[in-house]
Amino acid sequence: GLEELTGACVLSCAMAALSAYRCIECNREATELYRDYRRGVLRISICKSCQKPVDKYIEYDPVIILINAVLCKAQAYRHILFNTKINIHGKLCIFCLLCEAYLRWLQLQDSSQNTDPDDLIRYAKEWDFYRMFGIASLEQTSFFIGIFITLWWMTPEMLKRKSDFILLLKALLLSTYGKLLLIPAVIWEHDYTPLCLAFIKVFVLISNSQAIRVTLNLNRILPWFAIFFGLILENGVVCLFQKMGWDV
Repeated sequence: GLEELTGACVLSCAMAALSAYRCIECNREATELYRDYRRGVLRISICKSCQKPVDKYIEYDPVIILINAVLCKAQAYRHILFNTKINIHGKLCIFCLLCEAYLRWLQLQDSSQNTDPDDLIRYAKEWDFYRMFGIASLEQTSFFIGIFITLWWMTPEMLKRKSDFILLLKALLLSTYGKLLLIPAVIWEHDYTPLCLAFIKVFVLISNSQAIRVTLNLNRILPWFAIFFGLILENGVVCLFQKMGWDV
């Protein structure tokens, strides 16, 4: 009995390991991305479901993969989320929040006419930056919470396990990379900067939608519905801060 139980556990672990990849075309599970015949001979695996290469991007240059991700191609998102071991979502999130906090802090300084070089004023300006970072973090958290609540309410079968929540959170964090464009938009400031910032916001939302769609294998409508509810919750937090008398 003990040997049978041990064998069953080993078999289940092996099956879980074998199903660690996804076909970038049809999103079906795959046991391997390629087969190594040694002597430098590699052959990309063919998906048994759609009869296409499981992951063509394993032969592509990272720059090409990045361009395809910027174009919001579902195949590129599946490659990054399921078939690579990227673990920079936490650092990327912090850096994006710093970019957003810097932009808000800069706009706050532009609206202030106080140019006194006193130390107290400098400390106050530094505290304003930390405050902007905290506000940006709370707004993004509320945005994600709104998305999770909507998806859990609409498709509870998609988020049954803790690993499903973690994977979706990782996908959302990685899909906010568009906020990195805030810094060059501010550095090369011109008359069209507000329009550029609006386009960056739209691009980030499109990336979020594609990340949700790819992770949960949904249609195009439900991710946008979740994002809409997330924006409502985020704007509610903004209104709360404004009622408290905070500049956001």
